[in-house]
Amino acid sequence: MSGLAGLLAGRIDPGVYRWHTELAAADLAESVTGAGWSLKQIADVAETKDEVLGAIGAALGFPAHFGRNLDALWDSLRDLSAPTVLLWETWGCAAYADRAGFDKIVGVLKDRAAEISEDRPAFTVLLRGDGPDTDLADLG
Repeated sequence: MSGLAGLLAGRIDPGVYRWHTELAAADLAESVTGAGWSLKQIADVAETKDEVLGAIGAALGFPAHFGRNLDALWDSLRDLSAPTVLLWETWGCAAYADRAGFDKIVGVLKDRAAEISEDRPAFTVLLRGDGPDTDLADLG
């Protein structure tokens, strides 16, 4: 079973993972939605913390009043209503441009991924593409 299949089946915990695959976004969407999850994607380059927060907000459909800060990110992530995979294709640009800001954002994403309950559906972030070394696990 691939890492993604294990994740979607609940055999691998949600989290923030590096993910190395050539799978086309359309094929990924079919797999993810077929398992009852929602797929959102960041494909545009965002380098600063403000740009990344804006890209996450746009991808996940946060309300217009989303504050583009870490507290607002946390609050909005907790409002997700369905299991969600966020595919972040351009993460390496942000990590190279503003490592401290990138690490803070990833910290919030990891915290939200670890929080699952009846009121908090599963949330996972897949970092696909090139980027600097991280301590994030590979999904496979």
